[in-house]
Amino acid sequence: MRLLEICVDSLQSALNAQSGGADRIELCENLYQGGVTPSAAKIKLAAERLHIPVFVLIRPRKGDFLYSAPEFDTMLEDVRIAKDFGAAGIVSGVLLSDGDIDLNRTRLLVEAAHPLPFTFHRAFDMCRDPLRAIDQLADAGVRHILSSGQQPSAALGLDNLRRFARYADERITIMACGGLLPDNIGPLLKIEELQAFHAAARRRVRSGMQFFGETNMGDEAVEEEFQWHETDAEIVAGLRAALGGK
Repeated sequence: MRLLEICVDSLQSALNAQSGGADRIELCENLYQGGVTPSAAKIKLAAERLHIPVFVLIRPRKGDFLYSAPEFDTMLEDVRIAKDFGAAGIVSGVLLSDGDIDLNRTRLLVEAAHPLPFTFHRAFDMCRDPLRAIDQLADAGVRHILSSGQQPSAALGLDNLRRFARYADERITIMACGGLLPDNIGPLLKIEELQAFHAAARRRVRSGMQFFGETNMGDEAVEEEFQWHETDAEIVAGLRAALGGK
């Protein structure tokens, strides 16, 4: 059966993903910036209240995947905390400045995550030699690679995803991502080697506040602070149906 992972940045979204039929979630914070490490409380409550696995993103900040020593120390400690609070898997990734995989640090992250499975996230899509990276990550004990085929969306990266999945063979799982919805996932399902899929499946939610005031709490326009996105269980269910159901 094809696997469906939904990335979420709140407990409510995690519950919505589960009710829609997700096989597991990737829990993070702030999907607007591609996701960063979630709070310990979110990890703990998601692990307690969901009956599907909770994989936890370890990413100390937005931006690139070239980290300072203090940032990497933070990542290793966040792996430990995520494990302590019930994570079922770890999701992370590190690169060198030349675009190669930072293999030494990747091995340290995989070791810190052990015995939990480790997913190398879309830092893979920013590496310069993807086939070499697949070899290196498989050898390092990484279980999954998250990829949109080194393109902005899976639709645009379709040919690369096919190439990556066939090259990976059974050594490591290529998990397709990038704008996946029930009405556009079809072409990916024709690639027999792709058996795992990752999506956000979100909808806009508007605040119930009637009084807005005249200031804002961050850098966004005031109106943006009174709306956000949550996982939509119906979109998840549509993806689950497209993948063949449970």
